Amino acid sequence: MSDPRMKMVLVTPEIPYNTGAIGRTCVALNLELILIKPYGFSLDEKSVRRAGTDYWKHVNLTEYDSWQSFLSDRKPARDCLYFFEEHGAKSLYEPHYRKDAYLVFGCESAGLPSEVLDGMDDRVFHLPMLDPRVRSLNLANVATAVIYQAMRPQLGG
Repeated sequence: MSDPRMKMVLVTPEIPYNTGAIGRTCVALNLELILIKPYGFSLDEKSVRRAGTDYWKHVNLTEYDSWQSFLSDRKPARDCLYFFEEHGAKSLYEPHYRKDAYLVFGCESAGLPSEVLDGMDDRVFHLPMLDPRVRSLNLANVATAVIYQAMRPQLGG
């Protein structure tokens, strides 16, 4: 039986401050944070805890050694997976998010690997940016914008 709450998934995160900040958002919204290895840092680093402040100890954290191990264990339905990339074909405002959604984000320098996105073109979304001089946004900021949009119906929006 699947957990009816949304979940944040970070695939090979590189920057501890982003992971800590996303963890804090997960605590605020009572969400599970799923991390897919390898990481660009150690979860024991002070910087992860500092970004998550004193909330890091409350993060509902699950770790997987690979994307395949995540898929094998969780067996998410295809329509529960929402991938976020700066070049996604659709805006994050388009889908009706399922309550048991997995919101999936890639690493800061390269985004999501092709093996994760293979065959999922219709499930890839972007956060609109109006000025073309901006190449990308901070992962923690995007993840926070996405989760609040996805949870609008549950949060009274």
